[in-house]
Amino acid sequence: MIWTVIQTSWRRLRNNRSELLLTFIVPMVFFSIFALIFGSRDSSSSTPKIKVAISNEFPTELSDRSVALLQEQKSLRLTDRSTKSSKKSTDQATSSISVSRESAEDLVRRGMVSAAVVFAKADPKSGGPPEIQILTDSFDQVASQVLTAVVQKAVMTANAEITKSHPTQFNPAQFNPAQVNPVTQASFSNRPSFASTMPSSNFPQAPSIETVDIIGGKKTNPVIAMYAAGIAVMFLLFSATTASGSLLEERENSTLDRLLCSRLTMDQLLLGKWAFLTIIGSIQMTLMFTFGAIVFGIDLQHHVEGFVAMTLVTAGAASSFALMLAALCKSRMQLGWVSTIVILTMSALGGSMVPRYLMSETIQKAGLWTFNAWALDGYNKIFWRELPLKEVGMELAVLTASGFVFIVAARVFAIRWERT
Repeated sequence: MIWTVIQTSWRRLRNNRSELLLTFIVPMVFFSIFALIFGSRDSSSSTPKIKVAISNEFPTELSDRSVALLQEQKSLRLTDRSTKSSKKSTDQATSSISVSRESAEDLVRRGMVSAAVVFAKADPKSGGPPEIQILTDSFDQVASQVLTAVVQKAVMTANAEITKSHPTQFNPAQFNPAQVNPVTQASFSNRPSFASTMPSSNFPQAPSIETVDIIGGKKTNPVIAMYAAGIAVMFLLFSATTASGSLLEERENSTLDRLLCSRLTMDQLLLGKWAFLTIIGSIQMTLMFTFGAIVFGIDLQHHVEGFVAMTLVTAGAASSFALMLAALCKSRMQLGWVSTIVILTMSALGGSMVPRYLMSETIQKAGLWTFNAWALDGYNKIFWRELPLKEVGMELAVLTASGFVFIVAARVFAIRWERT
């Protein structure tokens, strides 16, 4: 009898395509997604470059040479406000890549670069090298650590080259041995040209570099501010698709046929359900962020305008997407597994599960085709970067256009119900 139960269960599983997909195919799909996200970071060709701005308002021989070495780094993408383009050629003057400190801070604050390197004016009394600061955005927690090591290496190499050209100008007191980065020091340990330029007692150590968190340092709970939007958007999609299943229930119990025989049209039915789902989604997002503000300290009261705009547009687009899936599916069960696969895939690529800065550039570009990426970028600009409403115009436009496309697609898929 036990074998009979096994056979019966196997036949049921074999004849249920949705259960087969969820059991055998979906795990491999998500394994592949996360393998692409994290496995690609082992390849130098696909590792995302760090977008960096440089401020060198008081050039010295050391700072100029350090900037030139930073331009040669393949892991960096040096950007200025005027061109917004990569510059890596050593033939270009360092002044062309340099911006003011105020501009560097603004680029970091707006998310146009992950960090900025500032070579400040040295104290003339100390006779030391220029003061170096790295302005970071702690939203990307990897960039600042990598950039610190890269800058240390560049400055140490520049100092070694200058010392070799002008041996008498070397001052071992310029660098503080206590500030050496062990990773950077290890990367220099096998450089014979470095050791041959000076006595071992005067071997140059890493410069003192100050890290300044431009955005996260002012927040009481920066982790919650970063990830609140990702969780909220993902569950908004799940709740909207669950509620949109009522359309399929009405189709299965013939309620839809009776409604369409009345004065109600399919357009009115879809728009009515879209409005209801948008209202429910807006209430859900409001409750989630209000709870986060009360319990976890999210600064909601100073960003009400941006929050309202993003929430209405996001809830509207999510409702359109849910209705499109419902109109595409044939049963509520099918809607359940289709929406699970699609939403989890979008959430993984769009940044709700994994921060997008951890992904390769290829995966980040692919994530821009998902609903989540644009919604998260908009909320992060409001709550994390604290930018005004006009700065999220692109995100609002893309979400509005997406919502329109989704509701039109839902109407097209629903034509088959009018013909039966």
